[in-house]
Order: sequence, then C-alpha cells, then structure tokens
Amino acid sequence: MDAAAAELISRAVDWCAVNSGSRNLAGLEAQRAALEAPLAALPGRVERLALAPSIEIGADGREREQAHPDALKLVVRPEAPVQVALTGHYDTVYPADTGFRTVTTRADGALHGPGIADMKGGISVLLGALSAFESHSLSARVGYTVLLSPDEEIGSVASAPHLAALGRTAMLGLTYEPAMGAGALASARKGSGNFHVVVRGRAAHAGRDFAAGRNAVAAAARLATRLDQLNGRRDGVTLNLARIDGGAPLNMVPDLAVARFNVRLPDEAARIWIAEEIARAVAETESDGITAHLHGGFTRPPKPFTPVQQTLFHKAQAVGALIGQSLTWTPSGGVCEGNNLFAAGVPNIDTLGVRGGDIHSEAEHAFPDSFAERARLSALMLVKIAEGEIDAPALKAAMGDRMVDAAV
Repeated sequence: MDAAAAELISRAVDWCAVNSGSRNLAGLEAQRAALEAPLAALPGRVERLALAPSIEIGADGREREQAHPDALKLVVRPEAPVQVALTGHYDTVYPADTGFRTVTTRADGALHGPGIADMKGGISVLLGALSAFESHSLSARVGYTVLLSPDEEIGSVASAPHLAALGRTAMLGLTYEPAMGAGALASARKGSGNFHVVVRGRAAHAGRDFAAGRNAVAAAARLATRLDQLNGRRDGVTLNLARIDGGAPLNMVPDLAVARFNVRLPDEAARIWIAEEIARAVAETESDGITAHLHGGFTRPPKPFTPVQQTLFHKAQAVGALIGQSLTWTPSGGVCEGNNLFAAGVPNIDTLGVRGGDIHSEAEHAFPDSFAERARLSALMLVKIAEGEIDAPALKAAMGDRMVDAAV
C-alpha cells in the first residue's frame, strides 16, 4: 500500500478537476467515464446501470423530471460464500459554475479541493483496497459488488432502488464517506427528508386592488415560522428552512411561493411525529384564496447503533489496532448510503474514506497520508472477512432478525 500511495492521491486529484456536481450532467458523464478504467482493472464485470429520472419542484411550482447519468456497478465472484457491498458516489455539491475547481496544497500539507474528501478521495481508497485484497491468497473466499452512484448528494433519489437491491445479496457493507474528525467512524446516523411546499395565492395590484389579492409569500413566511417552531419540541429532531422561492414586482401581490426544508430525525417514532406536524402546519397555511401543496418525503431512514453494528465496529477497531490505527466512533447527524444499506438489512461501516474536513464548503480538504492509511484498513478488513474473523454471514443473519422484529 505504501508503494501505491502516490497513485491513490494523484488519481483523486485528477478526478477533482472534473466538476461533477449532482446536476451537472456533462461533468457527471465525464467523471463516470474516468472511473470505468480503474474499475475494469479489477476482476469481474463492469456495467452501467440506467437510473430513472427523479421529480423536482421548480421555482415556478411545477414538477420537472431531473435526469441522472448511469451508476457504475462491478460484480466480482458472485458465487463466493461471503458477499460484501462497497459503495460510493461520484457527484459533489459544487455547481457547474463554481470557481472552486482545482486541488492545491495548504501550508499544513492538506490537499484542498472540490471533492477531494467527499468523496473522490474515498473512491480512490476503495479501489486501492480492492486491488491490494485481490493479491491475497484468500481473496477467492469473498465476492463483492461495487456501486458508484451519481446522486448521493441529493439524497440518492434515483440510485436508492439499486442500494436496496444490494440488501438481497450483501452480508456486509463498506462505504467511503470521509472519516469524522481525527479519523473517527460514524456510529449512529439520523434519518433525513427533503420537502417542498408550493403555496399559491391570488395576484392583484398592490395599490388599486390590494384587498383582492392573496399574498403567497406572506403565507409561506407564516408556514416557515410554524415549521421553525417545531425545533426543540422533540429530542433529536431538527427542521432546517433552507429557502423560499417566489415574489413579484413591488406593486403586485405575489401569487406563488415555494418553501423548501430538510428534516433530521433519530428514529421511526420521531419520523411519524414530524410527518404529522408538517402535515398540520401545511393544512393551517391554507385559507380563503391560499392553497398549499406538500411535495417530497423522507429519503433516508435512521441508522441506529444497534448491537450488530457495535459488534462490527469493535471488529474493525481490532483490525485497526493490528496496523497501528486507533479507531473510535461518534454519532453523526449526517446521512449517506450507509443509511440505505442498513435499511436494506446490511450491517455496514460508512466512513472508511480519507481523513479531512470542511466538506460541502470551499474549504474542503483531505490529508494525503490518510489515503494509504485508510486503504490499508479496508484491505485488511477484507482479509479478516475472508479468514472469518469478521463473520459477515453471522452479522447479516443477526441483522435480518432485527429488521423483521422492527417491521413487526
């Protein structure tokens, strides 16, 4: 892995020069093409998975289809007795017109660039770990599926069915989001939902006929206040009002506004509670001449730190100790594909990517020594899975029983 370190870093830096924001279709296509060759260097078969378009709500309140490029899937040894899912995403949060396009080196040695941590660096770590594992004498005991998607940063709205399908075969999941602070793993994760409320009123002249108008922006503002007041009412639940689109000339009563918000929640009971409160707030927004229509929903279920997850994390911690890595873990309010895999019945660790920070900002960075470090950790985890020291079938079986109990 030491010999491969420079390549792990250099290819991630090259990939960062490709803007692959979640809605930059041309950039995503270019990034996908760049990933096909290193995937094809591994054994197995690489295929493109067509993703169905998703529905988005425009600033005009209308539904529109959002196209998505293909996901990439590599299947290796599907006949092997132990099956592992490795997932990552090649989209970033940076739009096509961003000026944040290149990787530089900070004074402290960290690499500073778009996607270097989240998660083009993580994909390079994933591929490096698999390449190393393939040289091991016991690699034939483990089969795996790699899924690289183009829509994780917008909720995996199109790739979610493929993540769910992995639950039918995978016994254990490894996902390559950047590590938490100082290299910690994310233990429990909250669930998440994205919502849009289209508020319609009645346009009128602000001077001549003000009383005839019904102000949609004012109604959306009242809705926003109701929603914001839900914060603090239930432990672990947060609701972030992110944006209100709408408006009109100053001499016109506006007849349209779209309020957009995100919800984070710790468990299923909280999901039911917040769903009811949102529905109530939307209903209370409607009045004479004002309508409000709710769009969106919950995109990722919570990922609690269950006994099965705790067992897996302790196994990973023991692997890290063998190579001088002291692994800890901490809960996160963030969400990722690990939520999807857990909901599909797959125990998983989802922060096996590089050490870095300031993701989703123009201060995003990753530490170059973490590339080989984290690839070494994953490669050795795969070896321990092959040896049976990490008993993936048993973990999967225990997870399945839990999921049935939860469903009941």
